[in-house]
Amino acid sequence: MGNKKTYFVSDIHLGLRAEKQTLDRDRLFARWLSGVSKDAESIYILGDLFDYWYEYKTVAPRGFTRVLGKLAELADSGINIHIFPGNHDLWMFDYFEKELGAIVHHKQPYEVEIEGKKFLMGHGDGLGPGDKGYKFLRKIFTCRFLQFLYAMIHPRISMGFAHRWSKHSRLSKGVAFPFQGEDEQIYKYAQDILKEKQVDYFVFGHRHTPVMMKVEDKSTLIILGEWIQGREYGTFDGEKFKMKKFD
Repeated sequence: MGNKKTYFVSDIHLGLRAEKQTLDRDRLFARWLSGVSKDAESIYILGDLFDYWYEYKTVAPRGFTRVLGKLAELADSGINIHIFPGNHDLWMFDYFEKELGAIVHHKQPYEVEIEGKKFLMGHGDGLGPGDKGYKFLRKIFTCRFLQFLYAMIHPRISMGFAHRWSKHSRLSKGVAFPFQGEDEQIYKYAQDILKEKQVDYFVFGHRHTPVMMKVEDKSTLIILGEWIQGREYGTFDGEKFKMKKFD
């Protein structure tokens, strides 16, 4: 890897709130991508790049042109772009792979070794004990037949409904998700995994609260934060994982 780094980011939520705020975040995240491209080996986007995304076969949603163009540019330059569907943009199919040259990880969590360190990563939703209601709902959303039926609805109706719902969500109001430490489902999930195998870094998003805490002496749980207000991201240089904020 040399002087190259691996970058991690999640929960950008492009499309959330008013049009101007979305455009500003689009420009901001494109600037971040340009900056990290100078020394990036790989970039992992761990879910909720978009606040809403449904991928039609012949129609691409309006907007996000700066970010999408920048992702394609970086992939063309040889940087590995990894995208994980989150709970807000889980309806990704093959657009990002065919059009942008990204690698989309539908199967989560994803395990990979980077510079001798073992990483387990994903968006982080639905992991650990409990939350049966959400897990059931996710099964409905990922059902191929129901996705086919949803695609029959005109985008003006389906996207309009999704954006109206988003404007009334706790995300739009800037409400944080307090992290409960060792009582968190994701922490308990990491503990269970460590009973079976060694993992150096668990890296997730979803919770919108930046966290870096030990699970065991040799294992660290990382929650990447968000880009609605915080603009946090993570870097790994082959020796240490660091949390940073884009200023």
